[in-house]
Amino acid sequence: MTEIEKLLQTIKILRGENGCKWDREQTHTSIRQNMLEEAYEAVDAINNNDMKHLKEELGDVLLQVVLHSQIADDEGCFCFEDVAKGINEKLIHRHPHVFSDTKVKDVDEILANWDKLKKEEKPHRKSVLDGISKAQSPLMTAEKLSKKAVKAGFEWPDEKSLIECIKSEFREFIHAKTTEDREMEFGDILFALVNMARWHELDAEQCLIKANKKFETRFRKMEELAQKPLNELSFDEWDNLWKQAKTLTENEY
Repeated sequence: MTEIEKLLQTIKILRGENGCKWDREQTHTSIRQNMLEEAYEAVDAINNNDMKHLKEELGDVLLQVVLHSQIADDEGCFCFEDVAKGINEKLIHRHPHVFSDTKVKDVDEILANWDKLKKEEKPHRKSVLDGISKAQSPLMTAEKLSKKAVKAGFEWPDEKSLIECIKSEFREFIHAKTTEDREMEFGDILFALVNMARWHELDAEQCLIKANKKFETRFRKMEELAQKPLNELSFDEWDNLWKQAKTLTENEY
C-alpha cells in the first residue's frame, strides 16, 4: 500500500461509523477556512525557504484535499480518484506540446496555447473577467482583474501614463468630500498601485507581505531599544528610534 493510499484509508476510518466524532461532523463549509490557512502557511514556508516546514505544510494542504474528497464521497458526489483523474486529464490536455504533436517556439506560445485551450474548456464564460475567485484576497483579485483586462488589450500606453493615473487618483482622494467618496478613491489608488506592480512584473501580494514583515521587524526592534513606554515618546524620539531600528535590522528581512 502506498503512502497516499494509507492516508486515504486513515481519513476514511476517521469519517467512518467507528471513527472520530469531530471528523464525522465536518462539512465543506465548516472547514473551508482551513484550506486558505494551510495554503498561506505553505506559502510562508516558501518565503522563508524552510523546507522542513514546507514539507509539513504541504501535508496539511494535502489533508484538506483528501478530507474534502472524502466528505464529497460520503455524499455520493465524487471521490479522491475523481479529483486526481480530473486534474491529470486537464494537465495532459493543456500540454499538447508535451503529450501530443503540437509545436511551440517559446514560453509565450505555451501560455497563449494554454489560454486558448482553457477558453475552449469553459465555453460558458462570456466575459474575459469570468472565472476569478470570489474567495481570494482583494489584492489578488485586483491583480487578476488587471491581468485579464490587459490580455484583452486594455493597457496604459507607457509607464508615464500609469504614473499620472496614480497621481490623479491621489488628487481625487484628497478632494473627496465624504467617507464614501474617500473609500472609493482610496480603492482606486490601491487598484492603480497593483497595476504598477504588474507593470514591473511584481507580485503585489508578495510585495505587501514583505513590507509587513519589514515593518514588524523594525517595530519590534524599536520596542527593544525604547528607554520608556512607547506611548510617551515624542515624534522626534519615534523618528530617531525608527532610524536606529532600520539600521540594525536591514539584513533581517
